[in-house]
Amino acid sequence: FTGDGAGRDHEGYYWIRGRVDDVVNVSGHRLSTAEIEAALIEHHMVAEAAVVGIADELTGQAVNAFVSLKEGNETNDQVRKDLVMQVRKSIGPFAAPKAVFVVDDLPKTRSGKIMRRILRKILSGEEDSLGDTSTLSDPSVVDRIIATVHAARGK
Repeated sequence: FTGDGAGRDHEGYYWIRGRVDDVVNVSGHRLSTAEIEAALIEHHMVAEAAVVGIADELTGQAVNAFVSLKEGNETNDQVRKDLVMQVRKSIGPFAAPKAVFVVDDLPKTRSGKIMRRILRKILSGEEDSLGDTSTLSDPSVVDRIIATVHAARGK
């Protein structure tokens, strides 16, 4: 058992979803990030998704989602609301993302692995200590994600 989760989409393509042992603890509910990502990807506009948990005073951890949309789709508040509802419907209200950030791409290694630790650090305000980013296929994506998070938070 490798610990990696995969899924097959409606067109027959297989996708690596991530580690099945990555969990977020929201109000005592241990949630698989891969399961939440799969629920987001079920939405017809979503190309890729990454979910990370960050500390939250009320719930212990809060689910935060980063999604990239398929070509031809535009970002707006309704898309974010629809994605939250998608997770609520697929898994339940306790799994709903506190925030959904629509980005043009996710931070991936050359082999296609999403570097979730970078997303966690950005959300935690640790942009100056991201660690080794030399394996990113497109290092400029980090600055664009930081700008998206700051804009969403009104910074």
